[in-house]
Amino acid sequence: MLRALDIRDILIIDRLEIAFQPGLNVLTGETGAGKSILLDALGFVLGWRGRADLVRQGADQGEVTAVFALTPDHPARAVLRDADLPDEDELVLRRTNSPDGRKTARINDRRVSGEVLRRLSECLVELHGQHDDRGLLDPRGHRNLLDAYGGHEALCADLRGAWKTLSAAQKHQAALTESLAAARAEEETLRAALDELAALDPQPGEDAALDVERRQMQAAERLREDVARAAALLQGDGEASPSAALASAMRWLEPVAEELDGALDGALAALDRALSEIDNAAGQTQSALERLDIDPMALERVTERLFALRELARKHRVLPDDLPGLTEAFTRQVAAIDSGAEGLAAAQQAVEAAQEAYDQAADRLSEARFAAAERLDQAVMAELAPLKMERAVFTTEIEAAEAGPDGRDGVAFRVATNPGAPSGPLERIASGGELSRFLLALKVCLSRNAPQRTMIFDEIDRGVGGATADAVGRRLAALAQGENGRAGQVLVVTHSPQVAALGGHHWRVEKQVQDGQTRSNVLPLSQDARVDEIARMLAGDRITPEARAAAASLLGARG
Repeated sequence: MLRALDIRDILIIDRLEIAFQPGLNVLTGETGAGKSILLDALGFVLGWRGRADLVRQGADQGEVTAVFALTPDHPARAVLRDADLPDEDELVLRRTNSPDGRKTARINDRRVSGEVLRRLSECLVELHGQHDDRGLLDPRGHRNLLDAYGGHEALCADLRGAWKTLSAAQKHQAALTESLAAARAEEETLRAALDELAALDPQPGEDAALDVERRQMQAAERLREDVARAAALLQGDGEASPSAALASAMRWLEPVAEELDGALDGALAALDRALSEIDNAAGQTQSALERLDIDPMALERVTERLFALRELARKHRVLPDDLPGLTEAFTRQVAAIDSGAEGLAAAQQAVEAAQEAYDQAADRLSEARFAAAERLDQAVMAELAPLKMERAVFTTEIEAAEAGPDGRDGVAFRVATNPGAPSGPLERIASGGELSRFLLALKVCLSRNAPQRTMIFDEIDRGVGGATADAVGRRLAALAQGENGRAGQVLVVTHSPQVAALGGHHWRVEKQVQDGQTRSNVLPLSQDARVDEIARMLAGDRITPEARAAAASLLGARG
């Protein structure tokens, strides 16, 4: 709840400190005294969009500070945690504005954006009045209000989860359908390309191997001539061969060696080794000569395959070594086309299952909404009777709407001011005073299940008086009592003495002129001062004894 409001150099306010209390706080004063300025200042520190020229003339800057007390489970704490701000029991909002329009905001001495302030304001304060298009008069929020009243949090969470699953299944089905359609559009070309690849059957590394083989075969003829000459020299013909010559030399030396006592042993061993190496060289040369005996048709076959691989690679704009991978990719695409019908059938089954789950969740929520709407209608009608609108009719209409994460229901609050009269939206059917009472009755009912907020009513009692104004004041007082043992807080800007008399705390807003400067001030009123203020509200500028007596009577009867 709002504990304190400190305003400095805002419009006609020089310096003002107000310590608000739990319960019903009323602010009264003559028209133009500055009551609306208080709301402008509060809206400014909460980040609401409002008038830009707030800084008091001649001041360096305007500043507003608001202090709120938070309960342990207050929803504002979640906003603070999301913004990585200190989560403390006391929340201090401070915002400054310079004459050139520059604004600075802080929360517990940490600088923040106006957006964070606005998110917090939704948890801290509700403003209601005859032109309250941000709240109860906005049909876009009626469904959420009904769900809050009915306690549909779990049902709404289930429905949002079912919608998320359904949306994901539909997107998956759409993606499969689009992919399969694109693949089928190129199916003929794809299958032809795969047949061509399968017929050639390219292997990894084949291009480099064929290139080496082709080069070797092209050079084989020239190499064969040189190897053949060497083979002829090594093999020779008869006695002309190196082997024959060495063998003859060994035959001549062996008989002599026995008589020379080993002098030729080394020579004979060398000749034996040389004869063996020559025979080995001749054998290897002959083998090489046989390998170089290339079949011209084989060269043609290697060349044709190499060129076929490279031509197919150019056709598909890949490297020859990428052709095996391309074959695998095309094979997978063809398999996907062949199995596409099965995949689509499975995706369709998933969509149907998700749709059924969503429909069931939506039906459960719709049923709960209809039940809550009936209870809300009865509750509002019960509240209207004390407000002297027992002939009016309030209805919560639920009609089919486009399916979405919040269900398939459109919700709108409608009223008829007299039995048999056509019903319509609140702001179009009700007059000023009737609208105020409708809003108050609706807010009294909705607040029972709403999070704790400070509720501000800006002249919501306008256009009513007498017993009706007294009924309005009593509903406001009841609203300020809170629920579940927690004290509530209501701030009311009012011109009604009946409403003012029911306040637990009373401030008078007054305007003074000093040294040619107009200043607005807010004064807390004692019991005697309250009598005078309510007497003024009853009688006008000239307060009579009768007005004081009537004021004292109102204050005495407020219990």
